[in-house]
Amino acid sequence: MTPNAPLAPALRESIVELAYRAGNAILEVYESDFAVQHKDDRSPLTAADLASHRCIVEGLARLTPDIPVLSEESADEIDTATRRGWTRLWIVDPLDGTREFIKRNGEFTVNIALVEDGEPVFGVVQAPVTGVSWFGGRGQGATRRGGGSDRALEVRRPADAPLRVAASRSHRDTRTEGFIGRMGEVEPVGLGSSLKFCRIAEGGIDVYPRFGPTSEWDTAAAQCVLEGAGGAVLDLQGRPFRYNQRDTILNGEFVALGDLSLPWRDWLGA
Repeated sequence: MTPNAPLAPALRESIVELAYRAGNAILEVYESDFAVQHKDDRSPLTAADLASHRCIVEGLARLTPDIPVLSEESADEIDTATRRGWTRLWIVDPLDGTREFIKRNGEFTVNIALVEDGEPVFGVVQAPVTGVSWFGGRGQGATRRGGGSDRALEVRRPADAPLRVAASRSHRDTRTEGFIGRMGEVEPVGLGSSLKFCRIAEGGIDVYPRFGPTSEWDTAAAQCVLEGAGGAVLDLQGRPFRYNQRDTILNGEFVALGDLSLPWRDWLGA
């Protein structure tokens, strides 16, 4: 695999299929009586996270043995200096939305992204409960696959009032409420995990502000999909998110949106 070259169509399909298989591994646990553990940061962990992790890591090792993997479930095993030396890597969240998984509301995903020189270039987001996958990347377009068919995605542009704004079920704070309050006429949409980005890519949501903590594996794959559909994930200085550029894997605050002409800076307030 040549660095900085677009993924071959066959490899793209293999990655999409791998995410689907990981989703099936999650469903096997989802449909059972599962136990919940907690990591050192008190975030929940289930057998589904680990089953999906093993499926993805083993699959990527077969498909792209020369590309290292940064997964949420094994990140602690990787030395920071080693990781920072990777110019090309997979960033994986085996189960994005573990809290939604535990609530059994179906709003959780599998996230797989390829990052090159800090830029997310191809990503897959898969929703195990519905079986729908979203995949794509900047300059490659974005696709929704479900029900036996593919559909090209495009953000809603221009985004007219009332604006549809993603409001996380698990994370709402006063800054988010203030941002939404300055948007004017809105329709809040409650949705978990990376599904918010995918809904923007489909044109069903316009804006997703996030001022709380996230990690790089929470956003990389979904950013690929959203950029492929014409949207963006921007830090509060207006720069597209980049990955594996710092010692921390925590993201800064961001705004994801479809119509890039929206006055999102005005909504930040003083």
